[in-house]
Amino acid sequence: QVQLVESGGGLVQAGGSLRLSCAASGLTFRSYTMGWFRQAPGKERELVAAVNWAGNIYYADSVKGRFTISRDNAKKTVYLQMNSLKPEDTAVYYCAARAGSGTASRSYDYWGQGTQVTVSS
Repeated sequence: QVQLVESGGGLVQAGGSLRLSCAASGLTFRSYTMGWFRQAPGKERELVAAVNWAGNIYYADSVKGRFTISRDNAKKTVYLQMNSLKPEDTAVYYCAARAGSGTASRSYDYWGQGTQVTVSS
């Protein structure tokens, strides 16, 4: 059974930083593309960043230069370092895993339960 468990969300002031973690189990982690999505109230879910097995990375334009995705295959964990946070970054952030290697794809096989990030102005 595949499980993705996010942690690290919370409340932060604008300009601050947070690091999200996603611990995976039940899959061959090193072979999967791992992604971070977010969904704000009333908005569609958005792909924020993704990293595949080869280390290829995708970032949404809205987070380029502020967010960094990374993975530790030994720990089966993917991270999202979020700096210079803005109120518009407020959303539920989801970790996801897909078997394909494309980093810009929005089609994922497994999802975490989400973690709330709130950025106050």
